[in-house]
Amino acid sequence: MMNNNNLLHVAIAILYREGKFLLQLRDDIPGIAHPGKWAFFGGHIEPGEKPEEAVKRELAEEISYAPDIVFEFGVYYDTNVVRHVFSAPLTVELKDLVLGEGWDMGLLTTAEIKAGKAYSDNAGMERSLGEFHQKILLDFMSKNETLID
Repeated sequence: MMNNNNLLHVAIAILYREGKFLLQLRDDIPGIAHPGKWAFFGGHIEPGEKPEEAVKRELAEEISYAPDIVFEFGVYYDTNVVRHVFSAPLTVELKDLVLGEGWDMGLLTTAEIKAGKAYSDNAGMERSLGEFHQKILLDFMSKNETLID
């Protein structure tokens, strides 16, 4: 969905479970956004689609997960991207998700998020968090301390 300023609109999800956050390790392919970095699941909002519909569609496509409800957390503006951020509890085990897009996925701890990096079994090494994704998560953590024990 584009607006007058030609900004790209995306819908992304902060999924949390037992004080950890589900992130995707993006494919390490030149030319894609945040290659080889830990980032949120989500994606482009299609024409005529509401951000909430987009985030639910993207979660179904990327990890075969359909949360009952998502909560609007905020809207973050970057130079060329508007990120519509939603949050939801992850109510299934990691093993019950099907990774349909990306290099790896994992439940990252608050310490890993604060450090800005986490180990990936599939990559066989530590990989960085996307800078904007880390900022949004730190913001979320500061405003939702009760979710993070």
